[in-house]
Amino acid sequence: MPRVLIVANRLPVTVTPTATGVEVQKSSGGLATGLLRPHEQSGGLWIGWSGATEEELSTEQRAALTEQLAAMRLVSLPLTAGQVARYYEGFSNGVLWPLFHYLLDQVPLHVRDWEPYAEVNEQFAELVARHYLPGDLVWVHDYQLLLLPELLRRRLPDARIGFFLHIPFPSEELFRTLPERDRLLRGLLGADLVGFHTPAYLRHFAASLTQILGLTVEIDRVQLADREVRLGVFPMGIDAESFGAMAEEPGLEAEVRSLKEDGRLRLLVGVDRLDYTKGIPRRLLAYERLLEAHPELRERIRLVQIAVPSRTNVEAYQEFRSTVDQMVGRINGVFGTPRWVPVHYIYRGLSERELVALYRAADVMVVTPLRDGMNLVAKEFVASRTDGDGVLVLSEFAGASWELPEAIQVNPYDVEATAESYYRALSMGEEERRSRLAPLRARVQTYDVHRWTATFLEQLATCTRRKPESRQALAGLEAAKEELLIQLRDREELLALLDYDGTLVPYTATPELARPDPTLLELLSALASRPRTELHVVSGRARETLEQWLGSLPIALHAEHGFWSRLNGSEWISAGDTGAGWREPALTILRDITARTPGSLIEVKSVALAWHYRMADREVGARRANELRLHLTQLLSNQPVEILAGHKIVEIRPYGINKGRIVPPLPPERLASTTLLAMGDDRTDEDLFAAVPPDAITVKVGPGATHARFRIDGVPAARSLLHSLVQAEVPR
Repeated sequence: MPRVLIVANRLPVTVTPTATGVEVQKSSGGLATGLLRPHEQSGGLWIGWSGATEEELSTEQRAALTEQLAAMRLVSLPLTAGQVARYYEGFSNGVLWPLFHYLLDQVPLHVRDWEPYAEVNEQFAELVARHYLPGDLVWVHDYQLLLLPELLRRRLPDARIGFFLHIPFPSEELFRTLPERDRLLRGLLGADLVGFHTPAYLRHFAASLTQILGLTVEIDRVQLADREVRLGVFPMGIDAESFGAMAEEPGLEAEVRSLKEDGRLRLLVGVDRLDYTKGIPRRLLAYERLLEAHPELRERIRLVQIAVPSRTNVEAYQEFRSTVDQMVGRINGVFGTPRWVPVHYIYRGLSERELVALYRAADVMVVTPLRDGMNLVAKEFVASRTDGDGVLVLSEFAGASWELPEAIQVNPYDVEATAESYYRALSMGEEERRSRLAPLRARVQTYDVHRWTATFLEQLATCTRRKPESRQALAGLEAAKEELLIQLRDREELLALLDYDGTLVPYTATPELARPDPTLLELLSALASRPRTELHVVSGRARETLEQWLGSLPIALHAEHGFWSRLNGSEWISAGDTGAGWREPALTILRDITARTPGSLIEVKSVALAWHYRMADREVGARRANELRLHLTQLLSNQPVEILAGHKIVEIRPYGINKGRIVPPLPPERLASTTLLAMGDDRTDEDLFAAVPPDAITVKVGPGATHARFRIDGVPAARSLLHSLVQAEVPR
């Protein structure tokens, strides 16, 4: 197993300064538990902040802390109180936390503290790079370190880097409100694998990449200029076995009976950090409404609400605590009696045993956050119910809701409906309770935290720095020009094979708008007139279009990726039979998806069909393209055709028809005297690059994986390269 470097904002310890040094205690919790095995088994390191600021510790205490942490294979990043206030409380928790949880009203009017956030991410990158060894897997965690993957990629270009987001990724419309949205997205794209709890969070991230950065996402991956970033859904679990074992401990049943006052009371239980995302005020309002609507439940039920202190030095959290305190006091004051307290409110953390006793005592577990990345409390409750009984009421806005559909799912913003869901849960018969809980338990036990960790690391371990079948372009425009001039001085002939769209002309909203401009026609004419020069233009377009646009030039034309060819003014010659029984079924699908995708259109060619979506909404077009490819793959699985995704186009064409077939025969004597240039911009041009000799000058125009030797930025650079050929001296 490769060594794993775990990188998170916090180390899994609690540090307490003492008179003689420091006391370090291991933390418990979902992340610490889940990462314990790979940390121990791989012999790796955990890198993060210890929780103690520089100002809190003396020089001697810092030395003692470093020594104790090293024995636990933990590496601490020292942070000052100012950095904690701005990087952690300021930008991470003051800006990213509320925005990612859809609470835009909690985001400050002026977004500050970006610089400290970026600065601490840089410090993390330096520390990780110092401890990295070749072959290590680097696993970065959560929203405090969104920039870190890219910063590590710059320092460790061949490292395998994973990132997991433990909170929701918001919708694209919300995410784009961040001033530094581009930087954050590019930061995450430094990873080889980016993981989320749910498919919805992955979709939101993909939509942001598409709408903000203009990237095309293919279901579970995005292709960058020199490498691929994989995207995955990895719903985090809990240590279900541990919770189950604790629920069976001797003496726990007596604690359960005590909590329920020997069966006199039925309990609703809520366990949350005291955070405005957890929905505690609306939960209290729903409980209050339950008592109003069903007075027969008074003195027979109780809400036990555990509120674990959180970010107590932040003003917004202090105000939130005051609000909750007032609501609890009001409900107890209105409904309480000398022998009954409606809400038992506990403002502190509980031990795991105390929590399990509460989970076992709960008739109804209420997990109703306004928004939550996953919410492991719901899974802890399920794992603790070894008795097979109990009801889970779960917010549809918790990440766990898509994994736990048998729970009673509620919209926490609808207080009336939530109150009735509480009543339904309290009134539910035993058979239904057990039938709902059984599949929940099976799922929570199977997909536990150890499976989550293993699945992510297994997938990260399969990532490579770049796709095996492609390589990074070696150099840019000036290097390509230099290589061309060197070969032209030694060889008499020039053979140029040029793609059209995206290479000679920029992409346009509709195919008809890409007709050649006078400057291009003049350039191609000059190049074709160059002595001992043979010029070919190859395109996916129909032959009628190429004939109309370029037919007057003394060059060879190849239409529909080489199915039709016309050599220097001769007749068009086809490469085979144009008939195909697959066309009508495929056209039916294309017409349907075009009707559902405004801005898209169908191009019907003699042997191929193409669906263009350049004018469609970016996110909708990319999603429809993925849908179309899946549908066509199933429909045409037994047909001799291939489905090709290009630049905002999906094309269906017969097998064996590709741009590589246009390369003319090159016997050894001609090859020795010919400079060969092949230039193109998308995946269809890779067939051309693969068909030419190894020493040919192959040029990729724009981003994307490629076999080409050179990469240039776009159409202006491509034309500049061709101008250099026109101006180059012709050997005598």
